[in-house]
This record gives sequence, C-alpha cells and structure tokens, in this order.
Amino acid sequence: MGAARARKIGRFGWLLCAMPFYASAAWQSLGSIEKVETDADAVLLDTASGAKVQLSFPAAGVVRVHMAPTGALAPDHSYAIPGTVPRIPLHVEGGAGAADVVVASEGVRVVVRTRPNVGIAVYDADGALVVDDDPARPMAFDRDAGQIEVSKRRDPVELYYGFGEKALPMSRHQQYMTMWDSDTPAYLPGTDPIYQTIPFFIAVRGGKSYGVFFDNTYRSYFDMGKTDMSRYTFGANGSELDYYVFTGGRTRSPAAVLAEYTALTGRGPLPPLWALGYQQSRYSYTPQARVLEVARTFREKHIPADVIYLDIDYMDGFRIFTWSPQTFPQPDAMLHALHDEHFHAVTIVDPGIKVDPDFALYRAGRERGVFVRTALGDELHATVWPGTCAFPDFTSPKAREWFGSLYAGFVQQGVDGFWNDMNEPATFPPPNSGRPILVHDPAKTFPLDAVHDGDGAPGTHARYHNVFGMQMARATFEGLAKLSPERRPFVLTRAGFAGVQRYSAVWTGDNVASWTHLALSIPMLTNLSISGVPFVGADVGGFAGAPTADLYTRWLQAAALTPFFRTHAEINTPDREPWSYGDAHERMNRAAIELRYRVLPYLYTLFADEETGGEPPLRPLWFDHVDDVETYLVEDEFMLGDALLAAPVVRAGDVKRKVYFPRGSAWFDWWDGTRHEGGTRVDVDAPLERLPLFVRAGAALPTAPVVQYSGELAHTPLILAVALGADGGGHIYEDAGDGYAYRHGASRTIRIALHGDALHIDAPPSRGFPEIGAVEVLGLDAAPASVRVDGKSVAGFRYDAATRRLHVDLPAGARDVVLKR
Repeated sequence: MGAARARKIGRFGWLLCAMPFYASAAWQSLGSIEKVETDADAVLLDTASGAKVQLSFPAAGVVRVHMAPTGALAPDHSYAIPGTVPRIPLHVEGGAGAADVVVASEGVRVVVRTRPNVGIAVYDADGALVVDDDPARPMAFDRDAGQIEVSKRRDPVELYYGFGEKALPMSRHQQYMTMWDSDTPAYLPGTDPIYQTIPFFIAVRGGKSYGVFFDNTYRSYFDMGKTDMSRYTFGANGSELDYYVFTGGRTRSPAAVLAEYTALTGRGPLPPLWALGYQQSRYSYTPQARVLEVARTFREKHIPADVIYLDIDYMDGFRIFTWSPQTFPQPDAMLHALHDEHFHAVTIVDPGIKVDPDFALYRAGRERGVFVRTALGDELHATVWPGTCAFPDFTSPKAREWFGSLYAGFVQQGVDGFWNDMNEPATFPPPNSGRPILVHDPAKTFPLDAVHDGDGAPGTHARYHNVFGMQMARATFEGLAKLSPERRPFVLTRAGFAGVQRYSAVWTGDNVASWTHLALSIPMLTNLSISGVPFVGADVGGFAGAPTADLYTRWLQAAALTPFFRTHAEINTPDREPWSYGDAHERMNRAAIELRYRVLPYLYTLFADEETGGEPPLRPLWFDHVDDVETYLVEDEFMLGDALLAAPVVRAGDVKRKVYFPRGSAWFDWWDGTRHEGGTRVDVDAPLERLPLFVRAGAALPTAPVVQYSGELAHTPLILAVALGADGGGHIYEDAGDGYAYRHGASRTIRIALHGDALHIDAPPSRGFPEIGAVEVLGLDAAPASVRVDGKSVAGFRYDAATRRLHVDLPAGARDVVLKR
C-alpha cells in the first residue's frame, strides 16, 4: 500500500481500547512529502497519501499546522478565533528531495521530516526543541470516517494543564479526555466530559512551557500519556487537523504562552465592577416579595452584596422573556426596588422556546426561519422545561441578531445581566423509554444529524454541537451591547468553547454540596482560568444537596477570592443565605464576604491587566513559579494575581493545614503578619472563622475599607497594603466601573515602587477617581521608630502588635513613605 498504507494491527488494537467510537479500519499515515509549495507567509506540503499540510505563523513564536486529508484545505472558519487568522513572513530551506524542510519565522523554527512519513518538530527562539511528532505514531487520518489525529513525543514527567472545565486533578498528565459539551448534573470527580469544551493546554517540563490549541469543533479527544507514557495523542472524528503550537517566546513562561493563545482567541473584556461583587441565587427565589425580602435582609444585616438572581420560576410556564403573572405580577416595581437597595438583577434565559402558536416569540422565530432544523428539513423539536421546544440556530447570524434583540424588554425594565443555561444544548430524554438514562446519554442533546447554518458553512450538529452554547452567549453579549452601548454586558454561560471568554463569565455547572467538590473546585477553576477564561467560579456550597454550616462557611471563604462569587442552590433545599446557619456562622460568613470587598480594587486591577495582557486573575501556584517544581501538583492552594496566596480548608473539621510557600520570596500571613520563607511547607492555624491567606514579600496591592456594595467604592479612599521584605511594588487601575470611556483615556493607573523600607507612589491626576487614603504595612515585628511622608515626620501612625500591621494615614497627593526601624 506504499505511503498510504493502512496502519498496522497494533494500532488497531490501541484504537479499540482508547477510541471505541472508531469503527473504520481505513487509517492512513500521510507518507512522504512529494512537493513543497511556498509563498511569503505559508508553506504547502503535498504528501504521497493525497493529504496536504499547510504551515504558517500567526504571530512571532506561534506555529499553525493545518492538515486536510482530502487534499483540499477548507477555507478558514473558526468560532474560536475572531476574524481572519493572521500570518507573518517566513523563510524556507529544502524541498521534497531533502531529508528535512526547514521553515522559520520570527522566534520559531519548524523542521519537517520528509520521509517515510511527515514529521514536524518545533524549536524555540534559542534553538531548543519544544515539541516533536512521534515517528512511531505519525500523523494519520481515516478519510472515509473523516477522522484525524496526531501524536507527540513526551517526556514521562511532562505535565499538562488547562483543557477548560474538567473534574480532574490539577495536572492532566496520564489522563484521557473527551471534548463534548455535556449536561452532567451532580457530576462525580473524574466524570468527563462535562459542560465546557476548550481544547487548549499548557505543557510544563523543566521550568519551560509551551501550549497547544486544537481548533476542531467536532467531538475530539486528548490522550495525555494514559495509553502510552512516551507520547500524547489528540484527534477528532470530523473535519481537518488544525492546531497551533505556542512556544512562549524566549521566556517560555506559562504567562507568555497564555498571552500568545489569548492574543489569538481573544481576551475577556473588563467586566462591570458590580459583577465582581457577591451574588446570591437559588432555584428559585419566588414570589416577588421573597426576592425583595432577601435584598432587604442583606442590607439590614450589613452583609455586602451586589446581585440577586432569578431562576426559571420567574417565568410564565418557563417561556423565556416572560414574567409569571401569579408570582411576579409587578416586575418593574420589583426591579426598581432592588435598584433602590443598590442591587443588580440577573435573570436566567434558556435556549428552548416553547412550541405554542399563541406564544408570540415562537411565532416570530418560526416566521423568520431561525430555528435548528432536522436532517429532513423540519423544525427540530425537543423537550426541556417549557415542554416541546424549538431552538434558535445560534450558528446563524440572523438567529443571533434576532435572539439578541429579544432582551430589549427586560433591559428596559431594569434587568442588569443574563444567565444562559441548558445551552450544551441540553434536552430531556423521553420518559418511560424502557432503557436507562446514562450520564452521557445521546438523548440528552440534539440528534447529530440536525442541521446548522454554520455562519454560511452549513453542517451537522456533530460539527457545531460544541459551539452552540458559546454562540448563544455571543448572541446575548452582542444583543446587550447593541441595546445598551453605554454599559458593559454581563453574561454568564454554562456551556462554551475556546474563545467563550470574549462574551461571558463561566461557572462550573451543577456541582455537589460536599467537601470533595469544594476541594475539586480549586483545580477546576484554576485550569479553566489558564485556559483563557478569566471570569470563573463555582456555586458556593454546591448546587445539588445541602451543605453543613461548616462546609458552607469554608466554601464561602475559598470562593471569596475567585473571580465569580455566587451562592446557588437547587430546588427543595434548605435556605442558603449567609445568615441561614445561626449567629456564629453568620458572623464568619459576613467576614468572608467583607474580605472580598476589601480586595475588590485589587481584583478589578487584575481584570484590567487580563484584558490587555492575558494574565488571568486566578492562577495555580505553578503559573508564576514555574521554576519551583514543588508547585506543579499543589491542588488545594491558589493565587489571586501574583501577590495573594489562598490556602482554603477543604476537609471537614480541620483547624490547621499544611501550606506550601513557593520559592523565590517570603510570604506574610494576612491576619497576623507571620513571615514564612519560600520553599517551605508549614502547618498553619486555620480556625473556622478565617481563610488562610498570605501576601508575597515585595507586593503592594490596593484594598478598601468594607463597603456594602461595589458602587460605594467610587467614593471610598483606598488602602494600600504593602508587604516589605523585598524590593517590588504594584499598581492600581481605576475607571468608572462601567461603560467604555476607559478605552478613550478615562482611567488611570497608579504605580507603586518598593525599595527597602521606602515606598514611592506615582499617581496621575485623579479625574475624580479614589485616592490612596492610607498605607498598611504587613509583617512588622515592632512599631517603626518614625514614619516620614514626603519628607515630613508623621505622628498619627498606628501599630497593632496582634496583627503586626502598621497603619499610616496619607494626605492627598502623597508620594513617598519611608519607615525608619
């Protein structure tokens, strides 16, 4: 069979084990390169099998490999990448007759083995090997079945992170993962797949990183050394092999890799400040009076909060964009009352539209022809909450524009944000079918042969399933942006694909009220975060079931430093408000939420940084400490930015826990100022009333006095928290908290430099933004002999020996603070 020979029996045996959905035995390798065609920004390789491979460089240090088994490359059509994929100039050496073809561009070099099969090796700017095809498992395809795959050689200790939302350990080495958005309520640890599909990962080996993004919307898979530790393999059962390698430039750091990936797929836009406040939800707050009672209770008990959610019971028979006339008879008045209490309202919106000739919204969608069709061309119907439903085809621009316009009524009434649920898409399997309902039951979504528009590239649901939820979030985001161009949209989605960060926040779906799920939330959220999705969170307390008082308190503490901070609960469970567990827990829960509002200026600054540079607010320890191998497998700690290390208690009854402090700096306890050296593991006190929290020496971060809602921060002087012990600094970003004036200069960044015991503040004119009203220095063993501000001694400083914290009030415009010890 020559170069296009079928793969050997050994390969078939592996396929039967690891990819049982492969029924065909027509696998082929590409064979040798027979022709090399070049132009200024791409190289096209013709192979003996008839397949073609195109190499290009979207940016410095980034390689794109695109293989078409049919021999005809499909036009670029990516939901993950906005616009046209860029290309930069390249240089080629060698041809089909040479042993290797070398393709080079800025910051990267690709060596292509020409025989007996195509093999691709990527080298970084310094000439070091980044990643290499495994010659024992060359790039392959099954043309009849439309399946493709590639294998890369791996070091046995190379670790992998990312892959979006996975209920798996921190590193995904030796894991097999499927990419297929799936409705999986009360998922167990190890359940795969679940709600989100992001086929991107960051590899770490020997202190160096690289990334891979597989841009394929079909059901795909990644075997990261589970079947054979010497290689990892990824592929899909449709379309073409189209993937990107991000080398990370000269630093080869995780941050550089992620910056390259998010420069390609987009970065999360700066959210409105209120969306970073505490959010309260349940299935469901009803009737209308109960919603207002919850809001009033927050204010009466002085527990900070910004958002209240309305789940599906606010609707009339679950018809989207309606209000129940029985339980929500005066929604305008309710929303006005919430706003008077400085609350924002978020309502759930599902994709299913009830098939009802008397429902004007359904009639309008049918008349416009915007619903998903069956393979026979009929309107696709399936059962969800309203009963029999039709579904907008969110891969159609016409459907997205129509659906986005439907938010107009709710926006005019005063709804502030929207929560897209059930958009995997999820459907209900037929009852009484005489068969079991499986976790990943094919009847829980659309038939694979349903037809989608595909933005002008028509295809089946098998091709577009994984982007359905993301495109619903897009329709929502773009609709809100058009309806209220002066406001930043807030959208929350359960399902998504790579690039979803451009449109929406993400939460980890229907988790469980258990200590196991609390612990699981840390690797889930940090891996989602470094998958390019910065606005992430998990339902506090667990959606399914009822948490104990201690579990709820510990979860609230852990979540207080995650970007999306919401309590949520399923129907028919006990009350789950911060005051629902008695006075003692109410005090502890209030303190946890107050901590969130104290660090809100820092969190907002991190989101501003993410929009411009791609570094996420929430990070695993290894992200900023890749030279410290002890951080690689830490599952129960996380970083907020590079300054705060949180070590939540994730086991019942624990009042002490062991904390690993990354090498390279010292760390100060937030609460009592105790100093811990980097590279050590320490048993720290963790009483029920507080989160173990630590500040990196040399950090300066903005905080605030406790406020009751985020809007109060606009009139509240900041407190600069400083941890001495190393030179360093920080910065503070400020703008109006909403709208887009910041993109036209209406913002400022204050920069802080630390040198020894001297602090310098470089603050542009305030333009009405909050000033720094005080400095708090952490970790001082004694009061300083003196404090000088702008060269003048001040007598009004306060030192608290119990917390080892020094407080210095600053006059307006202060620039220099110097301690003498």
